[in-house]
Amino acid sequence: MIDFTVAEWAAWAPGLSQRDHWQAWALEPTLPHGEDTPALTEVPAMQRRRMERLGRMAVQVACWCAPATEASNGSIPLVFASRHGDVQRSFELLDNLARNEPMSPTQFGLSVHNAIAALYSIVRGERGNYIALAAGRSTAEAAIVEAAALLADGAPEVLVVVYDAQPPQVYAGFLDEPDPFYAWSWRLRSGGEGARISLTSAPAEAGPGATGLPHGLDVLRFLLSGDSELNHHADGIAWTWRRRA
Repeated sequence: MIDFTVAEWAAWAPGLSQRDHWQAWALEPTLPHGEDTPALTEVPAMQRRRMERLGRMAVQVACWCAPATEASNGSIPLVFASRHGDVQRSFELLDNLARNEPMSPTQFGLSVHNAIAALYSIVRGERGNYIALAAGRSTAEAAIVEAAALLADGAPEVLVVVYDAQPPQVYAGFLDEPDPFYAWSWRLRSGGEGARISLTSAPAEAGPGATGLPHGLDVLRFLLSGDSELNHHADGIAWTWRRRA
């Protein structure tokens, strides 16, 4: 069992940028939709122009959730987690190859899975530990497992950022859950004030069906709704999130 405290949270999705909007959404959740993009005023315009919509979302919630002293002491490790990453940018590069057109080195550099985490570390002056990961439908759980290991290794806090975007239409036949744009960030501690959560896992053959939300977004709904438990089955593992007193 992993036991941790969510000391702070932030989230962004089209039409959902305020905390009270998210808390109302958690009681009657729907798939976010819209074309708006975070303003990301915390980032200088030159660096902001390098970020696609997904990167802006992830960096925005990380900036909102990070402690005020992060940029000066670099003491908080970062865990960035996305099932698909910036797949739109990657698809455009593959399309260029298929057309025998040259690929942009800059676009390639920004398409790799850790590029968004790297951009955040640059704009914040963060020189500490960071990791970018993907774990299919258990990406949110993998992020928490990684964060718990960092806490156990002595980190006072860990900043977790979970984000995803709609893949290009060509991948529609391979999707196994809804795919809206969303991003959220949690600042985790081993204890102290905040929402106390536990996460357990066990082997499983089958589990509950889909909820109508991508699982990563359903995890945020669980935190904000006040529900006592969330169950998730993926790849032969049963994950259970519980709210602790």
